[in-house]
Amino acid sequence: MFRILVVALGILTGVVGCSQAPEGEKIIKIVVVCPLTGDIAAMGQGMKRGAEMAVEEANVSGKLAGIKLELAAFDDRADPKEAVNVANEVISDTKIVGVIGHLNSGCSIPASSIYDRRNLLMMTPASTNPKLTLQGLKNVFRVCTTDDVQGSFGANYILDKLKITTAAVIHDKTAYGQGLAEEFKKQFESRQGKILSFDGINIGDKDFRALLVRIKNEKPQILYFGGMYSECGLITKQAKELGLTVPVVGGDGIFTPEYIKIGGKATEGDYASMIGMPPDKLPKAKAFMDKFKAKYPQVDMQPYDPYTYEATNMLIEAIEKTNKEPLQIVNYMSKIKYAGILGETTFDEKGDTLNKTISIYQVKDGKFVYCE
Repeated sequence: MFRILVVALGILTGVVGCSQAPEGEKIIKIVVVCPLTGDIAAMGQGMKRGAEMAVEEANVSGKLAGIKLELAAFDDRADPKEAVNVANEVISDTKIVGVIGHLNSGCSIPASSIYDRRNLLMMTPASTNPKLTLQGLKNVFRVCTTDDVQGSFGANYILDKLKITTAAVIHDKTAYGQGLAEEFKKQFESRQGKILSFDGINIGDKDFRALLVRIKNEKPQILYFGGMYSECGLITKQAKELGLTVPVVGGDGIFTPEYIKIGGKATEGDYASMIGMPPDKLPKAKAFMDKFKAKYPQVDMQPYDPYTYEATNMLIEAIEKTNKEPLQIVNYMSKIKYAGILGETTFDEKGDTLNKTISIYQVKDGKFVYCE
């Protein structure tokens, strides 16, 4: 019952362009699926905003002649079981021609095969576990690069730039968090770095002191975390309180102002890797950044807002250039060369972006600052 109420409310409040279509105008639906409630809802709400902006602009532009584009937002609550339920609901609506989502790899992986039953395109802006596109499903694409790239980058940065050779690793046991941590460990050890410990925690846990006391006694030079900001913010705060004052390094899951809000001053000096270049350093991204600030002046941009905006615009182009049937949209996407706010996006035979750029940021004076 809770899920039905959440989805119903999401559709009532989260549909863009859903006014009565003029006579003769065809309605086509796309959906964004992400966590709209729960501990990491900030990232999901950001994805929803990015998709809304793209749909609103497409409807105003008139480039989809004779078509009214609608966007519905579904809440998967970052729960793989809920993601499957939502995916089954999505494929039952024949007006839906594409899916933007999910945020979490643990949700994208099981949901993708359900969308494949109807040849429904699923384009994720954020799911980075390599297993997603190793399933061999032709309907799956992602505009973000993968954990094997990001985890290796983090290991190389710590070894080469920070000159650190010992690390303790914590992960959240999810497809994303554990996968990222394993890739970091593999690369770090391949270059003669020493992993002192490799521990899993549970999503939703709040007290990590017992684990951190043990890690402190190992005397690592750095703490690497695979997972989301909701747990990592507490880990860095509790670590510093216990005297474990080494920097915490994480992936894109902690690259959000929410991490700094949770961890407070303890986050100073911590690092996060993020896929791609900073949007403000890409020529075509400035217009998006300006429009976002004008539309949401009181809202912090989340890391995947630009990626969701880009993915939605790519889906809209596929709708515009095809006969609007799901399989034709999938086939178009496999050959697309899209010049957007992230630069040029093309996909390999698995559906992975060929843009493998990773950036690193450090918290300075309460903000993530680009390092390289």
